[in-house]
Amino acid sequence: VQLQASGGGLVQAGGSLRLSCAASGRTFSRSAMGWYRQAPGKQRELVARITDGDNSNYADSVKGRFTISRDNAKNTVYLQMNSLKPEDTAVYYCNLKFLGFEYWGQGTLVTVSS
Repeated sequence: VQLQASGGGLVQAGGSLRLSCAASGRTFSRSAMGWYRQAPGKQRELVARITDGDNSNYADSVKGRFTISRDNAKNTVYLQMNSLKPEDTAVYYCNLKFLGFEYWGQGTLVTVSS
């Protein structure tokens, strides 16, 4: 499985971005997908995840601002990020979990200016 994340960039506070992560292989629809982020000097943290049954949960810091979704026909998971804050600045990674296996994408940088 390979994961290709895209959509990062520079945005002003209050703006929006949509991240995408395309997966190879044939396990996507049966996999749990997640977005994580790592800010400079901090540990990687879970931002949002979505199960193969479309159940989702979010970190408290992004609830009401971020939305995770998936398109199984396109093997792609999305993260819609609204009302961005400078503290959302980080490298965002997508993650796939399937039957005890775990895969990571390469990361995409999101920078939110104040």
